[in-house]
Amino acid sequence: MQSPKFLARLRPHRPTPWLAAGLALALAWALGASYLIVFHDDVLAGFVARQAALRDAYEARIGELLDRLDRDRSDRAGSEAGLADRVAAALERQAELERRTAALADLARQALPEPSATGDLPGRPDGARGGGYDDLFLRPTEGPPPEPRSARDPLPRRGAREAETGLIRLEARLDGVQAAQGERLAGLAARAGDAVRRLRGLIGRTGLDPDRLDPDRTGAAAPAAGLGGPFVPLDGRALDGRALDGTGFAEGLALARRTLDDGERLRRLAATLPLGRPIRGPSAVSSPFGTRLDPFTRGLALHTGLDLKAEYGEPARATAPGRVIAAEAAGGYGNMVEIDHGHGVSTRFGHLARIAVRPGQRVAAGDVVGAVGSTGRSTGAHLHYETRIDGEPVDPQRFLEAGATVAAAGLGAD
Repeated sequence: MQSPKFLARLRPHRPTPWLAAGLALALAWALGASYLIVFHDDVLAGFVARQAALRDAYEARIGELLDRLDRDRSDRAGSEAGLADRVAAALERQAELERRTAALADLARQALPEPSATGDLPGRPDGARGGGYDDLFLRPTEGPPPEPRSARDPLPRRGAREAETGLIRLEARLDGVQAAQGERLAGLAARAGDAVRRLRGLIGRTGLDPDRLDPDRTGAAAPAAGLGGPFVPLDGRALDGRALDGTGFAEGLALARRTLDDGERLRRLAATLPLGRPIRGPSAVSSPFGTRLDPFTRGLALHTGLDLKAEYGEPARATAPGRVIAAEAAGGYGNMVEIDHGHGVSTRFGHLARIAVRPGQRVAAGDVVGAVGSTGRSTGAHLHYETRIDGEPVDPQRFLEAGATVAAAGLGAD
């Protein structure tokens, strides 16, 4: 009889879990090793290909980034150079506008006084300046204008966007100043032309040809050069000089200066004409110029002047500067003074009680030449006042009315 221990050895053993796992791993390793041995070249080639593809992709990306950096550097250098050029152009333009401002200020000082009837704005009561001419223009800088900036000069350390914005604002302001200067110049030229036309019209109303009074003309017989063409109002946009050389502005400035010179010359010429009143204060006309009934014969006769009512002994005054060419008793004039004002124009003062000047004496407008009286062919105290052109009597009322208009319009000489 066998023992139980022997029987127990003969019974089959049950596999343990760790043994099964070990067998599975061994089998997997054997299969993997077999695959690597069989397909080793294919696996290695695929790995190498993937590594090469990754390397090429990285190199392409690095090259792209380097190209972008180069473009950015180039663009930045070009942008800074362009910005520097624009800054230099803006500084040069500002210097040119400041020169124009100085020229306009000088032109405004030469301009004829503008009549209040045209709608002048009153000056500020505190005398401060503002809201007017100076606010439209750049004030000239002290000393020489700044040197233009070169494209090689470094710009201040500022953000590109901030610098660009500031430059755009400066250029916009310069555009506004330039346009305002053109409008101002057009206004000055138009105003000066207006004054010249009015002065010529006023002189023409007296019966005189304004061209005849031009002192630059050596002979009265020399004909004036022909002028003409349609009237086209001056436009400020044509005078703002968009180009930096300012051709339009320079031409407009020259035109305005010529017009102002013409106006100043006409003002000074008008000041030599007998446009003043021979008696201060209101004085009624007792007998006008022209045909009338003679106070003595009661027949028709030519009255060669104006009879102005005045008190006996009241001062009779020169109506314009000139030279006394007669101061004597002269028949029906009684005591008479005659003054030569040049340009063929003369005045006569008759029936004076006494004479206060002598022949050859120079007199100014407003100087006393005698006292009102009733000498000569006269019925009572009054002043007989005449104006003559080239020796021919003309109506003095033309000169008196023109003088009143000149005084009211502020066009008289200073």
